[in-house]
Amino acid sequence: MAVLTPELRAKALAAALPRTLGTVVELAGLHLLITGLPLASGDLVEVLRNTPGERELLAEVVALRPEGAVCLPLGPLNGVRIGDRVRHTGGPLRIQVGEALRGRVLDGLGRPIDDGPPLDGLGLESVSVDADTPNALKRPLIKEPLGLGVRALDALVPVGRGQRLGIMAGSGVGKSSLLSMIARGTDAEISVIALVGERGRELREFLENDLGPEGLARSVVVVATSDAPAVERLRSAFVATRIAEWFRDSGKDVVLMMDSLTRVAMAQREIGLSAGEPPATRGYPPSVFGLMPRLLERAGTSPEGSITGLYTVLVEGDDLQDPIGDTARSILDGHVVLSRELATSGHFPSIDVLESISRLTSAVCTPEQKEDARSVRRMLAAYRNVKELVEIGAYVAGTDPVADAAIARMSHIEAFLQQAMDESSPTDRTWAELASIAR
Repeated sequence: MAVLTPELRAKALAAALPRTLGTVVELAGLHLLITGLPLASGDLVEVLRNTPGERELLAEVVALRPEGAVCLPLGPLNGVRIGDRVRHTGGPLRIQVGEALRGRVLDGLGRPIDDGPPLDGLGLESVSVDADTPNALKRPLIKEPLGLGVRALDALVPVGRGQRLGIMAGSGVGKSSLLSMIARGTDAEISVIALVGERGRELREFLENDLGPEGLARSVVVVATSDAPAVERLRSAFVATRIAEWFRDSGKDVVLMMDSLTRVAMAQREIGLSAGEPPATRGYPPSVFGLMPRLLERAGTSPEGSITGLYTVLVEGDDLQDPIGDTARSILDGHVVLSRELATSGHFPSIDVLESISRLTSAVCTPEQKEDARSVRRMLAAYRNVKELVEIGAYVAGTDPVADAAIARMSHIEAFLQQAMDESSPTDRTWAELASIAR
Protein backbone atom coordinates (compact mmCIF):
# COMPACT_ATOMS: atom_id res chain seq x y z
CA MET A 1 0.00 0.00 0.00
CA ALA A 2 1.40 3.40 -1.00
CA VAL A 3 2.31 5.80 1.81
CA LEU A 4 0.50 9.15 1.63
CA THR A 5 3.24 11.71 2.18
CA PRO A 6 2.40 15.25 3.42
CA GLU A 7 3.16 16.62 -0.06
CA LEU A 8 0.80 14.17 -1.79
CA ARG A 9 -1.85 14.81 0.84
CA ALA A 10 -1.61 18.59 0.28
CA LYS A 11 -1.91 18.11 -3.50
CA ALA A 12 -4.90 15.82 -3.09
CA LEU A 13 -6.67 18.29 -0.81
CA ALA A 14 -5.94 21.15 -3.23
CA ALA A 15 -7.34 19.13 -6.13
CA ALA A 16 -10.50 18.36 -4.15
CA LEU A 17 -11.26 22.00 -3.40
CA PRO A 18 -13.89 23.68 -5.59
CA ARG A 19 -12.26 25.74 -8.34
CA THR A 20 -12.96 29.48 -8.30
CA LEU A 21 -12.91 31.17 -11.68
CA GLY A 22 -12.67 34.86 -12.54
CA THR A 23 -13.97 36.73 -15.54
CA VAL A 24 -12.52 38.96 -18.24
CA VAL A 25 -14.54 42.19 -18.03
CA GLU A 26 -12.41 44.50 -20.18
CA LEU A 27 -9.88 44.23 -22.99
CA ALA A 28 -8.19 47.55 -23.77
CA GLY A 29 -4.93 48.00 -25.63
CA LEU A 30 -2.39 45.59 -24.18
CA HIS A 31 -4.15 44.73 -20.92
CA LEU A 32 -7.01 42.66 -19.55
CA LEU A 33 -9.18 43.59 -16.57
CA ILE A 34 -10.16 40.55 -14.51
CA THR A 35 -12.61 40.29 -11.61
CA GLY A 36 -13.67 37.53 -9.23
CA LEU A 37 -10.27 36.22 -8.11
CA PRO A 38 -8.16 37.04 -5.00
CA LEU A 39 -4.98 38.01 -6.88
CA ALA A 40 -1.68 39.56 -5.85
CA SER A 41 0.73 41.58 -7.93
CA GLY A 42 2.96 39.28 -9.99
CA ASP A 43 0.55 36.31 -9.96
CA LEU A 44 -0.06 34.34 -13.14
CA VAL A 45 -3.58 33.66 -14.39
CA GLU A 46 -4.82 31.53 -17.26
CA VAL A 47 -7.57 32.69 -19.61
CA LEU A 48 -9.64 29.66 -20.61
CA ARG A 49 -10.54 29.92 -24.29
CA ASN A 50 -14.04 29.09 -25.50
CA THR A 51 -12.86 28.33 -29.02
CA PRO A 52 -12.01 24.62 -29.54
CA GLY A 53 -8.33 24.06 -30.31
CA GLU A 54 -7.20 27.42 -28.90
CA ARG A 55 -4.38 27.29 -26.35
CA GLU A 56 -5.01 28.85 -22.96
CA LEU A 57 -3.50 32.32 -22.55
CA LEU A 58 -1.24 33.13 -19.61
CA ALA A 59 -1.26 36.67 -18.21
CA GLU A 60 0.55 38.36 -15.31
CA VAL A 61 -1.03 40.69 -12.76
CA VAL A 62 0.71 44.08 -13.02
CA ALA A 63 -1.70 46.36 -11.15
CA LEU A 64 -4.65 46.11 -8.77
CA ARG A 65 -7.61 48.49 -8.94
CA PRO A 66 -10.92 48.66 -7.03
CA GLU A 67 -12.71 47.35 -10.12
CA GLY A 68 -10.34 44.40 -10.67
CA ALA A 69 -6.84 43.22 -11.54
CA VAL A 70 -4.97 44.60 -14.55
CA CYS A 71 -3.15 41.75 -16.33
CA LEU A 72 -0.76 41.80 -19.26
CA PRO A 73 -0.79 38.78 -21.58
CA LEU A 74 2.13 36.44 -22.26
CA GLY A 75 0.89 35.72 -25.75
CA PRO A 76 -1.36 37.09 -28.52
CA LEU A 77 -4.80 38.31 -27.53
CA ASN A 78 -6.49 36.88 -30.62
CA GLY A 79 -9.77 35.19 -29.73
CA VAL A 80 -10.10 36.61 -26.19
CA ARG A 81 -13.67 37.72 -25.44
CA ILE A 82 -15.42 39.63 -22.67
CA GLY A 83 -16.82 37.04 -20.29
CA ASP A 84 -14.04 34.45 -20.79
CA ARG A 85 -13.34 32.54 -17.60
CA VAL A 86 -9.99 32.93 -15.84
CA ARG A 87 -8.15 30.47 -13.58
CA HIS A 88 -5.59 31.41 -10.94
CA THR A 89 -2.41 29.32 -11.41
CA GLY A 90 -1.57 29.57 -7.72
CA GLY A 91 1.18 32.19 -7.64
CA PRO A 92 3.90 33.92 -9.67
CA LEU A 93 5.96 32.42 -12.48
CA ARG A 94 8.07 29.38 -11.61
CA ILE A 95 10.88 27.87 -13.66
CA GLN A 96 12.99 24.70 -13.60
CA VAL A 97 16.70 25.00 -12.83
CA GLY A 98 19.57 22.55 -12.60
CA GLU A 99 22.72 21.20 -14.25
CA ALA A 100 20.68 19.80 -17.15
CA LEU A 101 20.15 23.36 -18.44
CA ARG A 102 23.75 23.55 -19.71
CA GLY A 103 23.74 23.89 -23.49
CA ARG A 104 20.00 24.60 -23.65
CA VAL A 105 18.12 27.49 -25.26
CA LEU A 106 15.03 28.70 -23.38
CA ASP A 107 12.33 31.25 -24.07
CA GLY A 108 11.60 34.21 -21.81
CA LEU A 109 9.49 32.05 -19.48
CA GLY A 110 12.12 29.33 -19.05
CA ARG A 111 10.60 26.86 -21.54
CA PRO A 112 12.94 25.05 -24.00
CA ILE A 113 12.80 26.18 -27.63
CA ASP A 114 15.65 24.04 -28.96
CA ASP A 115 15.57 20.43 -30.16
CA GLY A 116 16.54 19.05 -26.75
CA PRO A 117 14.39 16.84 -24.54
CA PRO A 118 11.56 18.29 -22.39
CA LEU A 119 12.69 19.59 -19.02
CA ASP A 120 10.30 17.30 -17.13
CA GLY A 121 12.03 14.15 -15.98
CA LEU A 122 15.55 15.63 -15.97
CA GLY A 123 15.68 15.99 -12.19
CA LEU A 124 15.40 19.78 -12.26
CA GLU A 125 14.26 21.90 -9.32
CA SER A 126 11.20 24.15 -9.56
CA VAL A 127 11.82 27.64 -8.16
CA SER A 128 10.13 31.02 -8.22
CA VAL A 129 11.62 33.60 -10.56
CA ASP A 130 11.65 36.14 -7.75
CA ALA A 131 14.38 35.78 -5.13
CA ASP A 132 15.89 37.89 -2.38
CA THR A 133 19.07 39.88 -2.96
CA PRO A 134 22.06 38.58 -0.94
CA ASN A 135 22.49 40.40 2.37
CA ALA A 136 24.83 43.34 1.76
CA LEU A 137 26.80 42.66 4.96
CA LYS A 138 27.27 38.96 4.12
CA ARG A 139 28.60 39.45 0.60
CA PRO A 140 32.28 38.44 0.42
CA LEU A 141 34.61 41.18 -0.78
CA ILE A 142 35.64 41.00 -4.41
CA LYS A 143 39.36 40.20 -4.44
CA GLU A 144 39.88 37.66 -7.24
CA PRO A 145 40.12 38.67 -10.91
CA LEU A 146 38.03 36.91 -13.54
CA GLY A 147 39.65 36.41 -16.92
CA LEU A 148 37.31 37.13 -19.82
CA GLY A 149 39.66 36.12 -22.63
CA VAL A 150 39.63 39.64 -24.14
CA ARG A 151 42.99 41.44 -23.79
CA ALA A 152 41.62 44.98 -23.76
CA LEU A 153 39.29 44.11 -20.88
CA ASP A 154 41.52 41.81 -18.82
CA ALA A 155 44.42 44.30 -18.81
CA LEU A 156 42.89 47.76 -18.99
CA VAL A 157 39.36 47.27 -17.59
CA PRO A 158 39.93 44.28 -15.27
CA VAL A 159 36.90 42.49 -13.85
CA GLY A 160 36.61 40.76 -10.47
CA ARG A 161 34.57 37.68 -9.66
CA GLY A 162 31.18 39.08 -8.66
CA GLN A 163 31.60 42.50 -10.27
CA ARG A 164 28.85 44.09 -12.37
CA LEU A 165 29.93 45.92 -15.51
CA GLY A 166 27.96 47.89 -18.10
CA ILE A 167 28.82 47.75 -21.81
CA MET A 168 27.67 51.07 -23.25
CA ALA A 169 27.26 51.38 -27.00
CA GLY A 170 25.03 52.40 -29.86
CA SER A 171 23.58 49.91 -32.30
CA GLY A 172 25.83 47.93 -34.61
CA VAL A 173 29.20 48.41 -32.91
CA GLY A 174 29.81 44.82 -31.79
CA LYS A 175 28.09 44.28 -28.43
CA SER A 176 26.80 40.79 -29.22
CA SER A 177 30.10 39.77 -30.80
CA LEU A 178 31.98 40.90 -27.69
CA LEU A 179 29.63 38.87 -25.47
CA SER A 180 30.20 35.77 -27.61
CA MET A 181 33.97 36.20 -27.25
CA ILE A 182 33.58 36.39 -23.48
CA ALA A 183 31.30 33.32 -23.38
CA ARG A 184 33.95 31.27 -25.18
CA GLY A 185 37.02 32.65 -23.38
CA THR A 186 35.99 33.36 -19.79
CA ASP A 187 37.48 31.54 -16.80
CA ALA A 188 34.00 31.23 -15.26
CA GLU A 189 32.53 27.74 -15.06
CA ILE A 190 29.28 28.62 -16.81
CA SER A 191 27.76 31.51 -18.76
CA VAL A 192 24.09 32.51 -18.65
CA ILE A 193 23.18 34.68 -21.65
CA ALA A 194 19.93 36.67 -21.85
CA LEU A 195 19.02 38.02 -25.29
CA VAL A 196 16.19 40.48 -24.67
CA GLY A 197 14.36 42.08 -27.59
CA GLU A 198 16.76 40.68 -30.20
CA ARG A 199 15.79 40.31 -33.85
CA GLY A 200 14.59 36.79 -34.54
CA ARG A 201 16.86 36.61 -37.59
CA GLU A 202 19.94 37.08 -35.43
CA LEU A 203 19.27 34.26 -32.96
CA ARG A 204 20.62 31.39 -35.07
CA GLU A 205 23.50 33.58 -36.25
CA PHE A 206 24.48 34.24 -32.65
CA LEU A 207 24.14 30.61 -31.56
CA GLU A 208 25.84 28.97 -34.55
CA ASN A 209 28.35 31.58 -35.74
CA ASP A 210 29.17 33.82 -32.77
CA LEU A 211 28.74 31.46 -29.82
CA GLY A 212 29.45 28.18 -31.59
CA PRO A 213 29.11 24.64 -30.21
CA GLU A 214 31.97 25.16 -27.74
CA GLY A 215 30.46 28.30 -26.24
CA LEU A 216 26.92 26.89 -26.18
CA ALA A 217 28.04 23.73 -24.35
CA ARG A 218 29.06 25.81 -21.32
CA SER A 219 26.16 28.26 -21.50
CA VAL A 220 22.45 28.61 -20.86
CA VAL A 221 20.75 30.96 -23.34
CA VAL A 222 17.45 32.71 -22.54
CA VAL A 223 15.78 34.41 -25.51
CA ALA A 224 12.84 36.80 -25.82
CA THR A 225 12.76 38.20 -29.35
CA SER A 226 11.45 41.65 -30.21
CA ASP A 227 7.99 40.31 -31.14
CA ALA A 228 7.49 38.66 -27.73
CA PRO A 229 4.99 40.31 -25.35
CA ALA A 230 6.39 42.98 -23.06
CA VAL A 231 5.90 40.81 -19.96
CA GLU A 232 7.92 37.97 -21.50
CA ARG A 233 10.72 40.32 -22.51
CA LEU A 234 10.82 41.71 -18.97
CA ARG A 235 10.59 38.29 -17.33
CA SER A 236 13.40 36.89 -19.49
CA ALA A 237 15.87 39.11 -17.60
CA PHE A 238 14.67 37.72 -14.26
CA VAL A 239 14.58 34.13 -15.58
CA ALA A 240 18.23 34.39 -16.65
CA THR A 241 19.17 35.99 -13.32
CA ARG A 242 17.38 33.24 -11.38
CA ILE A 243 19.18 30.52 -13.35
CA ALA A 244 22.51 32.25 -12.65
CA GLU A 245 21.60 32.46 -8.95
CA TRP A 246 20.97 28.71 -8.80
CA PHE A 247 24.42 27.97 -10.26
CA ARG A 248 25.98 30.53 -7.87
CA ASP A 249 24.25 28.95 -4.88
CA SER A 250 25.66 25.60 -6.04
CA GLY A 251 29.16 27.00 -5.48
CA LYS A 252 30.04 28.04 -9.03
CA ASP A 253 31.45 31.22 -10.55
CA VAL A 254 28.96 32.38 -13.18
CA VAL A 255 29.08 35.04 -15.88
CA LEU A 256 25.63 36.55 -16.51
CA MET A 257 25.47 38.46 -19.81
CA MET A 258 22.38 40.47 -20.66
CA ASP A 259 21.82 42.07 -24.07
CA SER A 260 20.34 44.51 -23.48
CA LEU A 261 19.37 46.26 -20.26
CA THR A 262 17.82 49.05 -22.32
CA ARG A 263 15.28 46.68 -23.89
CA VAL A 264 14.39 45.39 -20.43
CA ALA A 265 13.67 49.00 -19.44
CA MET A 266 11.61 49.50 -22.61
CA ALA A 267 9.52 46.42 -21.77
CA GLN A 268 8.88 47.78 -18.29
CA ARG A 269 7.94 51.13 -19.87
CA GLU A 270 5.26 49.37 -21.97
CA ILE A 271 3.95 47.58 -18.89
CA GLY A 272 3.97 50.69 -16.70
CA LEU A 273 2.18 52.87 -19.24
CA SER A 274 -0.40 50.12 -19.89
CA ALA A 275 -1.05 49.88 -16.15
CA GLY A 276 -1.71 53.65 -15.97
CA GLU A 277 1.63 54.99 -14.68
CA PRO A 278 2.49 58.56 -15.66
CA PRO A 279 5.42 59.00 -18.07
CA ALA A 280 8.46 60.71 -16.57
CA THR A 281 12.00 61.06 -17.96
CA ARG A 282 11.90 60.53 -21.76
CA GLY A 283 8.64 58.64 -21.40
CA TYR A 284 9.97 56.13 -18.85
CA PRO A 285 7.58 55.76 -15.87
CA PRO A 286 8.96 55.76 -12.31
CA SER A 287 8.74 51.95 -12.06
CA VAL A 288 11.61 51.59 -14.57
CA PHE A 289 14.05 53.32 -12.23
CA GLY A 290 12.84 51.19 -9.31
CA LEU A 291 13.17 48.00 -11.36
CA MET A 292 16.83 48.46 -12.38
CA PRO A 293 18.44 48.23 -8.92
CA ARG A 294 16.19 45.27 -8.01
CA LEU A 295 17.50 43.42 -11.05
CA LEU A 296 21.14 44.51 -11.00
CA GLU A 297 21.72 44.04 -7.26
CA ARG A 298 20.89 40.34 -7.52
CA ALA A 299 24.20 39.71 -9.26
CA GLY A 300 27.40 39.70 -7.23
CA THR A 301 29.12 37.53 -4.64
CA SER A 302 27.58 35.24 -2.06
CA PRO A 303 29.19 32.92 0.52
CA GLU A 304 28.77 30.02 -1.96
CA GLY A 305 29.84 31.47 -5.32
CA SER A 306 29.64 34.54 -7.56
CA ILE A 307 27.72 36.06 -10.46
CA THR A 308 29.76 38.43 -12.61
CA GLY A 309 27.20 40.56 -14.44
CA LEU A 310 27.85 42.08 -17.87
CA TYR A 311 24.93 44.24 -19.03
CA THR A 312 24.86 45.95 -22.40
CA VAL A 313 23.19 49.35 -22.54
CA LEU A 314 21.93 50.52 -25.93
CA VAL A 315 22.49 54.27 -25.73
CA GLU A 316 20.29 56.33 -28.03
CA GLY A 317 22.26 58.16 -30.71
CA ASP A 318 25.53 57.21 -28.94
CA ASP A 319 24.49 59.58 -26.13
CA LEU A 320 26.05 58.17 -22.96
CA GLN A 321 23.95 60.53 -20.82
CA ASP A 322 20.59 58.98 -21.74
CA PRO A 323 18.50 58.12 -18.63
CA ILE A 324 18.96 54.34 -18.75
CA GLY A 325 22.72 54.58 -19.30
CA ASP A 326 23.08 57.19 -16.58
CA THR A 327 21.08 55.12 -14.08
CA ALA A 328 23.00 51.94 -14.94
CA ARG A 329 26.37 53.63 -14.42
CA SER A 330 25.28 54.81 -10.97
CA ILE A 331 24.43 51.23 -9.92
CA LEU A 332 27.11 49.15 -11.65
CA ASP A 333 30.76 48.70 -10.67
CA GLY A 334 32.20 50.15 -13.86
CA HIS A 335 31.48 50.49 -17.56
CA VAL A 336 32.99 49.69 -20.95
CA VAL A 337 32.40 52.10 -23.83
CA LEU A 338 32.31 50.77 -27.39
CA SER A 339 33.28 53.40 -29.96
CA ARG A 340 31.53 53.73 -33.31
CA GLU A 341 34.62 55.44 -34.70
CA LEU A 342 36.77 52.41 -33.83
CA ALA A 343 34.14 50.02 -35.20
CA THR A 344 33.92 51.78 -38.55
CA SER A 345 37.72 51.80 -38.85
CA GLY A 346 37.84 48.00 -38.47
CA HIS A 347 39.22 48.03 -34.93
CA PHE A 348 37.67 45.05 -33.11
CA PRO A 349 36.70 44.79 -30.34
CA SER A 350 35.84 48.48 -30.54
CA ILE A 351 36.58 49.21 -26.86
CA ASP A 352 37.51 52.80 -26.05
CA VAL A 353 39.73 52.02 -23.08
CA LEU A 354 40.22 55.68 -22.13
CA GLU A 355 36.47 56.14 -21.66
CA SER A 356 36.06 52.78 -19.87
CA ILE A 357 36.62 52.23 -16.17
CA SER A 358 36.51 49.41 -13.61
CA ARG A 359 35.92 50.48 -10.02
CA LEU A 360 37.62 47.34 -8.71
CA THR A 361 40.97 47.61 -10.48
CA SER A 362 42.82 48.21 -7.21
CA ALA A 363 41.18 45.18 -5.58
CA VAL A 364 41.95 42.60 -8.29
CA CYS A 365 45.34 43.74 -9.71
CA THR A 366 48.86 43.65 -8.30
CA PRO A 367 50.80 46.94 -7.97
CA GLU A 368 52.93 45.99 -10.99
CA GLN A 369 49.86 45.27 -13.11
CA LYS A 370 48.24 48.56 -12.11
CA GLU A 371 51.41 50.48 -12.99
CA ASP A 372 51.69 48.78 -16.40
CA ALA A 373 48.04 49.54 -17.19
CA ARG A 374 48.45 53.15 -16.01
CA SER A 375 51.51 53.56 -18.23
CA VAL A 376 49.69 52.31 -21.34
CA ARG A 377 46.68 54.50 -20.57
CA ARG A 378 48.98 57.54 -20.27
CA MET A 379 50.50 56.75 -23.66
CA LEU A 380 47.07 56.34 -25.26
CA ALA A 381 45.91 59.68 -23.80
CA ALA A 382 49.09 61.43 -24.96
CA TYR A 383 48.76 59.98 -28.46
CA ARG A 384 45.13 61.08 -28.68
CA ASN A 385 46.23 64.65 -27.90
CA VAL A 386 48.86 64.77 -30.67
CA LYS A 387 47.28 62.44 -33.21
CA GLU A 388 46.22 65.16 -35.63
CA LEU A 389 49.64 66.84 -35.46
CA VAL A 390 51.33 63.50 -36.19
CA GLU A 391 49.05 62.81 -39.14
CA ILE A 392 49.89 66.14 -40.84
CA GLY A 393 53.58 65.94 -39.92
CA ALA A 394 53.51 68.93 -37.58
CA TYR A 395 54.52 67.16 -34.38
CA VAL A 396 58.08 67.89 -33.22
CA ALA A 397 59.80 64.96 -31.53
CA GLY A 398 60.96 65.76 -27.99
CA THR A 399 58.01 68.04 -27.22
CA ASP A 400 56.38 65.46 -24.91
CA PRO A 401 58.34 62.38 -23.75
CA VAL A 402 55.13 60.39 -23.11
CA ALA A 403 53.82 61.25 -26.58
CA ASP A 404 57.19 60.24 -28.07
CA ALA A 405 56.94 56.87 -26.34
CA ALA A 406 53.34 56.48 -27.50
CA ILE A 407 54.22 57.22 -31.13
CA ALA A 408 57.07 54.72 -31.03
CA ARG A 409 54.91 51.94 -29.53
CA MET A 410 51.53 52.71 -31.06
CA SER A 411 51.61 49.84 -33.55
CA HIS A 412 52.26 47.39 -30.69
CA ILE A 413 49.51 48.95 -28.54
CA GLU A 414 46.95 48.72 -31.36
CA ALA A 415 47.92 45.12 -32.08
CA PHE A 416 47.44 44.35 -28.38
CA LEU A 417 44.01 46.00 -28.23
CA GLN A 418 42.69 44.28 -31.36
CA GLN A 419 41.65 40.65 -31.27
CA ALA A 420 39.96 38.22 -33.65
CA MET A 421 36.55 36.91 -32.63
CA ASP A 422 37.73 33.31 -32.50
CA GLU A 423 40.84 34.17 -30.49
CA SER A 424 40.97 33.80 -26.73
CA SER A 425 43.87 35.23 -24.72
CA PRO A 426 44.87 33.60 -21.40
CA THR A 427 45.19 36.11 -18.59
CA ASP A 428 48.87 35.37 -17.85
CA ARG A 429 49.85 35.95 -21.46
CA THR A 430 47.79 39.15 -21.59
CA TRP A 431 49.61 40.66 -18.62
CA ALA A 432 53.00 39.59 -20.01
CA GLU A 433 52.27 41.30 -23.34
CA LEU A 434 51.08 44.45 -21.59
CA ALA A 435 54.24 44.54 -19.47
CA SER A 436 56.45 44.25 -22.56
CA ILE A 437 54.70 47.29 -24.07
CA ALA A 438 54.67 49.37 -20.88
CA ARG A 439 58.25 48.78 -19.83
